[in-house]
Amino acid sequence: MIQIELTREDPWPDADWDGVATRAARAAIERTPHGGLLTTPAAVEISLRLTADDEVHALNRQYRGKDKPTNVLSFPMVQADLIDTVSQNSDDGELLLGDIVLAHGVCVAEAAERGISVTDHATHLMVHGVLHLLGYDHIEDDEAEGMEEIERQALAALGIADPYLIQED
Repeated sequence: MIQIELTREDPWPDADWDGVATRAARAAIERTPHGGLLTTPAAVEISLRLTADDEVHALNRQYRGKDKPTNVLSFPMVQADLIDTVSQNSDDGELLLGDIVLAHGVCVAEAAERGISVTDHATHLMVHGVLHLLGYDHIEDDEAEGMEEIERQALAALGIADPYLIQED
């Protein structure tokens, strides 16, 4: 069972972010080999923080050595190859999958640039973040293509258009 522990800070507007995050996480997870996390009796927890650019900027500088805000940061708590083992053998019935942090200003600017809603873009970033928690990455081209395909499928299931489709003017 997926549990989202959500913290929303200004300037993120009040909305059903818990529902958005739960749907995004479920859509991402069910398209990976870790789909069993959706039916495990263990409580699979994802911490999601919706915050301002300055907080994400500080985290990005501290943990990635990049002195700028970014749209989403993910902090996995379990090695990807151990996720299923840990969830099956959890002593307390909990699996802390990790933390995801979204920057409001960056998300809003990117959504405007793409001509999509902030909610749809935030959903994409949540799917992206969950995949990072599951061990997916986009450093190498083949890894990026695989991760993007899972994102496309998850977002399509949520009724959101392909974020990687190149739009011609």
